[in-house]
Amino acid sequence: MSTARTRCLESVDILVLGGGLGTRIRPVLGDTPKLLAPICGRPYLAHLLDWLRRYGARRVVLGLGHQAQMILEHLRADPVRDLELVPVVEPLPLGTAGAIRFARNELHSDPVLVMNGDSFTSADLCEFVARHGEARLSGAAASILCAEVDDASRYGRVEIDDAGWIIRFVEKDPNISADAFVSAGVYLLSASLITQIAAGKVSSLEREVFERLPPRSLAAFCGRFAFIDIGTPESLARAGAIFGVGAAS
Repeated sequence: MSTARTRCLESVDILVLGGGLGTRIRPVLGDTPKLLAPICGRPYLAHLLDWLRRYGARRVVLGLGHQAQMILEHLRADPVRDLELVPVVEPLPLGTAGAIRFARNELHSDPVLVMNGDSFTSADLCEFVARHGEARLSGAAASILCAEVDDASRYGRVEIDDAGWIIRFVEKDPNISADAFVSAGVYLLSASLITQIAAGKVSSLEREVFERLPPRSLAAFCGRFAFIDIGTPESLARAGAIFGVGAAS
């Protein structure tokens, strides 16, 4: 990767959505928030920030909620000195779109990189940024990073046309085990879409924002790369191997 390409996130604000309750993983983590889940001797947040650093990230907004105080105490005890971290603590769970709305005043770039705080992928973020720039010339309001998985039964699927536009989102079906594209929980949102979300009252980014956009508004950046959602005990147990792949890619 060239030096120029490793700096593609220098001027992009990044919002990490880390305010969820983590109910699925609570039997393993207890009251520990997912951002502090221990993986290979380090909290998940440390791995995530390492990944973002590879692409020149400078400013990360942490959308916090459940057990936010534990994360704030961790950052005070082990401060991150080479990134500007901006914690924003929700007063109550607001959903993915609600979290964007709550953090709006801290999001200044165009586009903004928004990512779920419990999923990780080894995808090339600079390629994602470049492809989003191309899609915006054709009217895209947002781009979604889509991972190809062998077994889509655990995830909702994304249907994409031959031109790379997202047609619709399909709810997860445990009876469908074929390979498919799924949302990796990483999005590039235009400033105009951020403003639209901030002006509304919806809570779900995918169900209430993305699905209501006009056709050819959502571009897909697809690939077969490492992807994991650490939100379940089973996936958290596999996370060490996934991060090994991510660090080597």
